[in-house]
Amino acid sequence: MTRDPVCGMSVDESETDYHTTYSGEKYSFCTNRCKQSFEHDPERYLAHIKAEGSDLRKVVVIGAGQVGSTYAFTLMNSGIVNHIVLVDTNRNLAEGNVMDLRHSLPFVSPVQIDAGSYEDCRDADLVVVTAGASQKPGETRLDLVKKNAAIFGDIIPKIAAENPHIILIVTNPVDILTYVALKLSGYPMNRVFGSGTVLDTARFRSLLAKQCEVDSHNVHGFIIGEHGDSELPVWSRLTVGGVPFDNYCSFCGLACGSSDRDKLFGKVKNAAYEIIEKKGYTSHAISHALVRITGAVLRDEHSILTVSSLLDGQYGVKDVCLSVPAIISKTGIIRILDLQLNESEERMFHESAKNLSGILRELDIQ
Repeated sequence: MTRDPVCGMSVDESETDYHTTYSGEKYSFCTNRCKQSFEHDPERYLAHIKAEGSDLRKVVVIGAGQVGSTYAFTLMNSGIVNHIVLVDTNRNLAEGNVMDLRHSLPFVSPVQIDAGSYEDCRDADLVVVTAGASQKPGETRLDLVKKNAAIFGDIIPKIAAENPHIILIVTNPVDILTYVALKLSGYPMNRVFGSGTVLDTARFRSLLAKQCEVDSHNVHGFIIGEHGDSELPVWSRLTVGGVPFDNYCSFCGLACGSSDRDKLFGKVKNAAYEIIEKKGYTSHAISHALVRITGAVLRDEHSILTVSSLLDGQYGVKDVCLSVPAIISKTGIIRILDLQLNESEERMFHESAKNLSGILRELDIQ
């Protein structure tokens, strides 16, 4: 077995038909697309292989607004990075946040923090894109699509030109913009993904834990589909302490009928709207969700997280980005997991995919 130098996937040299030789070395690929990408610019991909042995752990944050700056603060406190760079069209905003963050350095693990430019993406392990128009009170995530797709048309090519290892999309609507970033960057599908429903899943687990009167770490379940109005809870695969949720309810002694479940999920789905109505934006929980994803990448954790991923036949869906459980490591998405949804959940998931596919057609993304 070897590793595809473009996407990082494991490849059996005897099973694949895609090989090439460069500088006397033979390389094998999982798909012809990866082979062609390598042959177009081999040094671009070999540079990542050479850099993997280093302990740089550099993250570039594009967008120094409420989410970007709070993520940088949370990331600085986590101790999992050596270098954070903030990039923003408003240079003063980036520099002001960096000054403020640097004043915290005596209280945290050593980390370098700078205001930078797109050129700083060149040797980054991870570029996290939070830049874009923010969601206003009464505005849905999908209302943002045309404004932010246009912004991405400017920033994503600049990022991709510097060839960072992985690009994480946070800007809403995250599923649409993850797809846009994939198309604009030309990256393999495992190296560009979105924050997806990682936060929605955390909200789901948190509210269920409160309902069941248990530690949220013992609640295991997922919100999948769109990060937005058509997302869905996977009740059929939910467990509490390893016990299927329906079985747990039978001896829990707390009321949790279908109406209670609908009410709880409504709180999950509408949480961002309520927070935005009260304080104007969300920042704290999404920053912790981003640090969780960052740790999975930088520490090569092989964590299972509901990131927004390009589907290519999984769950019967193609050519659209949606959130489903995926294994995340230093190479990005290793594998998308099949939850085996029940009939109702599968129907809702396909409706979510249909909604987003319609928007992508209107955008006419090539």
